[in-house]
Amino acid sequence: MAEVELKLEIDAAGFERLVSSNLLGDPDETVQQTSNYFDTSDNAFFAEGFTLRIRKVGAARTQTVKATGPTASIFARSEWEIPVTGDRPVIDHTSPLINEFGDQANDVRPKFDVVNERRIWNVTENGSNIEVALDRGSVRSVDREAPILELELELKDGKPEDLFSLARKIEGIVPVRFGVLSKAERGFRLLEAERGVVKAEPIELDRRASACQAFQTIASSCFRQFRLNETILRSRKNEDSLHQARVALRRLRSAITLFKPMLLDDEAKRLSADFRWLAGVLGEARNLDVLLPKAKAGELRDSLTEKRATAYDHVIEALDSSRARALMLDFNRWLHCGDYLSNGATTDARERPAGQFAAEALGKARKKLKKHGQDLSGVDDEHRHEARKDAKKLRYAAEFFRSLFPDKRGMRRYKRFVVAMEALQDELGALNDLATGPDVLEGHGLRGHAGADNLIVHADKAKLIRTAQDALDDVLDAKRFWR
Repeated sequence: MAEVELKLEIDAAGFERLVSSNLLGDPDETVQQTSNYFDTSDNAFFAEGFTLRIRKVGAARTQTVKATGPTASIFARSEWEIPVTGDRPVIDHTSPLINEFGDQANDVRPKFDVVNERRIWNVTENGSNIEVALDRGSVRSVDREAPILELELELKDGKPEDLFSLARKIEGIVPVRFGVLSKAERGFRLLEAERGVVKAEPIELDRRASACQAFQTIASSCFRQFRLNETILRSRKNEDSLHQARVALRRLRSAITLFKPMLLDDEAKRLSADFRWLAGVLGEARNLDVLLPKAKAGELRDSLTEKRATAYDHVIEALDSSRARALMLDFNRWLHCGDYLSNGATTDARERPAGQFAAEALGKARKKLKKHGQDLSGVDDEHRHEARKDAKKLRYAAEFFRSLFPDKRGMRRYKRFVVAMEALQDELGALNDLATGPDVLEGHGLRGHAGADNLIVHADKAKLIRTAQDALDDVLDAKRFWR
């Protein structure tokens, strides 16, 4: 059974405002739910993108297997439901778990519980029938607990874009953020050590997919990485989560650039520009994070610490702004319902096989890096920065499309290619720090402080350029995994 839904997160104050508003009125139904989640001893189901639960509502029990994954669209999800009478899972020939895991599927044990009050409304929006479920509860393991407060908008009949119309109405009453974690993911994360950062997750593309399907999968993955790090950043002001949130935005903008042949609408340009604005706000704080560890104890370090705190305040203000929240709604509506999906001028580009599109995109990205990186010693800092951006785009493209070239030769070449790319990015990053450091200090009025020069004159620039050129040549010499 395929579901079409949006998941929105709200806070406690928003919960009270929403239920007391006239938008939804009195719920059609309120139910108390307890869901027990199961997995193997080593969580093999979850590792492969499956979850198994038994949900109790009153005396009724329903067993559900869901097939999902970190790179899945916010829309698509497959599930299998059967009624059960007991509190232990029933694993038989009708379950997809037997087909995937064989006898291991019978070795299941309890992992965590989700206790939840669900209020349900049946809403008509522009002729579409939408079920709105407001969940308030918690996920609980033996010695840990985390709250849950979220809305699920499920399309029962009608057009997906009407989900976003309703989401905008809700946003007009309470601030919302897109939820990218299922309740199962919340539970398994609760079992792990607390995370301070979420790096990009591997993207698995179907080799039979079209270029359009590949783009939606890639963009959804980038958005997920951003949202997971944004949540950590807002609660802890953690420099690693800030860096990864910024990386996620860069990856997303790179994806939009890579798929430009099928994204000719003005909305793609506007969204990319707004993501650039948000990444820029994060970049101001990131620049200070880079400089601060290099400063010795004293007045300059104290000033940098103060400037950093202010920069992080600006980051939180930007993330909490109506502009950022509108951007997230606009992006997701465009990604899944935008005009680019029906533009006759780009039909051929959208429907091309993903592997064919990827090979050409990677070739173009490599060619651009080669052009801008021919003579790093003979150009200025601005041109070297262009080569650095080209290198990042090529690295991101390689990560996006890796799964489309899974043969042994392709994977072997990919590993060597990535090693060379990592070395190049390290060298170009060091050069970039030398180039931008003075501007960062000048922008914060700290250029004249005693010890400021020690923060930026920390390497032999000529030697760095030579090393960067060698690393770039290694990348260009590396065999192309997409051939």
